[in-house]
Amino acid sequence: MKKVSLTTPLREVDVRGLKIGDIVYLTGIVYTARDLAHKRIIDLLKKGASPPFNLEGSIVFHAGPIVKKTEGGEELVVVGPTTSGRMEPYESTLIQRGVRAVVGKGGMGGKTAQALKRYGAVYLAAATGCAVIHAEAVKKIAGVYWRELGMMEAVWALEVDRWGPLTVAMDSRGGNLFRELQRRAAKRLPQIYKSLMKSMS
Repeated sequence: MKKVSLTTPLREVDVRGLKIGDIVYLTGIVYTARDLAHKRIIDLLKKGASPPFNLEGSIVFHAGPIVKKTEGGEELVVVGPTTSGRMEPYESTLIQRGVRAVVGKGGMGGKTAQALKRYGAVYLAAATGCAVIHAEAVKKIAGVYWRELGMMEAVWALEVDRWGPLTVAMDSRGGNLFRELQRRAAKRLPQIYKSLMKSMS
């Protein structure tokens, strides 16, 4: 396990060297995107158009932030990860178009895993229940796209400084921390059952 600091835009070489369990700190621009934003991106790509932000070398954060208006504009209040599995039908296409890191919670499926390996990207797990702490790493809101989708579904460009720690949970080598934890748990089950039966006898 190693600790790595990365700055956007990310390069393939930046993420190919990462493996599950590594700790990452991010600096630069991160784009929040939930279900509706992913669908809109895919719809645009199908029409031969591009989203109004550059996917090449980008970081997509599965999150719906809370933002408040201030005299100076807008200020981020909190931002925490949402369940990544909902974006499984779309994520591989975004990775193919240049997304280098996906941040969320709960992991993703086989289609995304294949894309991570083929195109050189990673899935980073963000701690849940820490929306205020994640927001502290955001220095400013650099932009917002598709406001009409609503606050939480719009794409917010957040400028972060050493955002982390984020854990590499799925890497570009086929490693999957969630699968590894399941394997370890399954291996321990017989001994756990045996101990329980012994305590009940």
